[in-house]
Amino acid sequence: MKLNLKIWRQNGPKSEGKMVDYAVDNISPDMSFLEMLDVLNNELIEKGEEPVVFDHDCREGICGSCSLFINGEAHGPGRAITTCQLHMRSFNDGDTIYIEPWRADAFPVIKDLAVDRSAFDRIIASGGFVSVNTSGNTIDANAIPIKKENADMAFDAATCIGCGACVATCKNASAMLFVGAKVSQLDLLPQGEVESKERVLKMVDQMDKEGFGNCTNTGACEVECPKGISLEHIARMNRRYFEASTTGN
Repeated sequence: MKLNLKIWRQNGPKSEGKMVDYAVDNISPDMSFLEMLDVLNNELIEKGEEPVVFDHDCREGICGSCSLFINGEAHGPGRAITTCQLHMRSFNDGDTIYIEPWRADAFPVIKDLAVDRSAFDRIIASGGFVSVNTSGNTIDANAIPIKKENADMAFDAATCIGCGACVATCKNASAMLFVGAKVSQLDLLPQGEVESKERVLKMVDQMDKEGFGNCTNTGACEVECPKGISLEHIARMNRRYFEASTTGN
């Protein structure tokens, strides 16, 4: 396959960026999207040019690092996959592919296609945890009865990998699907009930401080989420936030 690539290049967060044209040839349809970028970078290095910077780690759809906006879609044209799971057979020979970083004020560009998503870390640090005393003998997890419905919903919420596709897709750059999932995975279990009200207030407050927008209710975040996180978690978070803000801690 021969492809025309239009890639966003930017030296740093305060530098002006632009789309730069590249051509790659002999691309196998069985390559992953990131392997295709590896081929391009090898060619650039051989020419003495600076390679394109992009995030990646596990390349197995687990870590959520491979955050690319491809042809106007988070993680590309596939559904329920990350960029590293996108294969070049999803494109045709001679295609022009536009590759950009996540676009959000809360995700400033570090360089080229890599963005700073530490805002998510600060949201988690504000309340996305359970405070328990682990000294001495720990209680076996199976000793606490949990409704299967709650356990299933908590597990579904916990599959969120924090990639930021929801933010990049939302026209308001909202992080409510991410925050809603992190609130749900703890609130639905007995271990998280004690700090439930405090947690949702702190996490939503930190989300607002980071500069994320509000939910648009268009559902684009759920469509583009590689783990299929449901909008129900946003609704649950909103109800919990209302209860916590009106009844106090």
